Amino acid sequence: MSGGEATLFWVIAPAMVLGALGLLFAHKAVHAAMSMALVMVAMGVVYIAQQAEFVGVIQIFVYSGAVMMLFLFVVMLVGVDASDSLVETLKGQRLWAYLLAAAFVVTAMAGVASVTFREPVGLAAVQEEGTVTALAREIFERQVFGFEILATLLVISVMGAMVLAHHERLLPLMNQRATSTATVRSMKWLAGKPNPGVYARHNAADTPALLPDGTPTEESVPRVLVARGQVASVTQYAAVTQTSGEDNVPNTDLVAAPEEEGQS
Repeated sequence: MSGGEATLFWVIAPAMVLGALGLLFAHKAVHAAMSMALVMVAMGVVYIAQQAEFVGVIQIFVYSGAVMMLFLFVVMLVGVDASDSLVETLKGQRLWAYLLAAAFVVTAMAGVASVTFREPVGLAAVQEEGTVTALAREIFERQVFGFEILATLLVISVMGAMVLAHHERLLPLMNQRATSTATVRSMKWLAGKPNPGVYARHNAADTPALLPDGTPTEESVPRVLVARGQVASVTQYAAVTQTSGEDNVPNTDLVAAPEEEGQS
């Protein structure tokens, strides 16, 4: 192993360990997915450094790209705030899960203990017919059973994600005609909600709009700012109306001019 390869390994190996720990202990699903992406990309770099260019490129493009995008899409479909039910629908499933996990650990330890290493012959002798051909022969001849089991697990995982993302529709689907009819019947914001800053002293997005009678409406502020609690106080931007006979005219002196107030 050359000095550059050893340096690359000692830099990437801790990053892979940290990514694996982040996958196990991350509280948010998106952070866990990004930790897995870090591990996959680092593995691809290690494969390329070990002269397995085809496996390294496939690791980065297929697993870090396509598979991770699939994971992120599943997270977006299910929802990061979705909570799992703690009620066991199948009696004894927790006990069977522990037993199967223990059996898997014992089988894996027995398999690792029975591994025998031959004398190294070098990559040139192993891949004399080409890297892609040697990999295909290893997968579809010597490891075909494990390959089929892995493919089955992936298909089951995709089906499970579809089941989790599916929700029963309790109400009929609202099309454009039904939505417009409901809006007209509600008699509220028929012409659309007012934009923030209208008839107010500032034109910032966090400034509630003022209705023609001078009362502010917080519905004009984007929902993101409302959720963050970044809505400006509605009292300081309320318009002062001037009464002239029976007509109520909003005071236009409170409207911010660009040369006086500046752009927020």
